[in-house]
Amino acid sequence: MNKLAAVRLYFPHAAHARRSKFWHRLLPPSLGHFLLKSAHRAGIQQVLHHSVHAGYLPGNKLSVRTPEVSAPHHPSCIELIDIEHKLRDFIQQHAEELKQVRVVLHRCELLESISGD
Repeated sequence: MNKLAAVRLYFPHAAHARRSKFWHRLLPPSLGHFLLKSAHRAGIQQVLHHSVHAGYLPGNKLSVRTPEVSAPHHPSCIELIDIEHKLRDFIQQHAEELKQVRVVLHRCELLESISGD
């Protein structure tokens, strides 16, 4: 099954990836940055880190982003687009980092052209 799909990963802005290197003990990498780099290395076709202006994650209160600083629980979203089995493999390989992440899979239809008729 080589159907195009999109996976959206929702997590708190302040979430961190696991500490895999010595320097990560001092400053663990942000989960968003880690997922972007990991998806690029895995050859995922398209990855976007959406800028969330306002929203909330399950169990949290509403958060509105301000120019000064975002609350630690402010939502963040990474979207990956590729064939479904490749996205499922990526999710499985990063299961440890994604334990506290809401993962939503959307099956997609790629529109080749849109006519103005």
